[in-house]
Amino acid sequence: MTFSISKAATVALMTSALALGACSKKAPEELPPAPVSTPTPAPAPAPTAPTGPVPGTQGHFEAAVGSSSVIYFDTDRFNIDSTDAAALQAQAQYFARFPQLTFTIEGHCDERGTREYNLALGERRANAAKNYLVSLGVSPNRIRTVSYGKERPVALASTPAAWSQNRRAASIIIN
Repeated sequence: MTFSISKAATVALMTSALALGACSKKAPEELPPAPVSTPTPAPAPAPTAPTGPVPGTQGHFEAAVGSSSVIYFDTDRFNIDSTDAAALQAQAQYFARFPQLTFTIEGHCDERGTREYNLALGERRANAAKNYLVSLGVSPNRIRTVSYGKERPVALASTPAAWSQNRRAASIIIN
């Protein structure tokens, strides 16, 4: 039995060797042409990016109107005073130049008072700013309002200076 297994193994080995020998490579009769070097063109200068924020973005809005993107209120008040009116007029002019933009007016309060009271006061502040902008010709369909009450302060101290910074209505570009 061992004789026939070893004979079969020898035959298989010789067949493999013959098959591999038949696969030897021959040199091609003709070589392919050498690669042609083409001069690479000089890269075109990259277009210069515009300096400053892109028009219609929050950054552009804030650059155009400055500190007028936010108006401030007295304690427990939501009336538009002369300083607020000037800021809202600057906003209305910006929105007249970009009639495709929609935006949100966020109403905010300081930390004093209950959550419910501050949410209601923030809503009155946002609506007061919206109504003034509408009176200046901005379409009400472009303006959303939201109240955050005392939930999103910009100043975290419990001081009169911090409270005055948190009593505000901020205009935020949506698109």
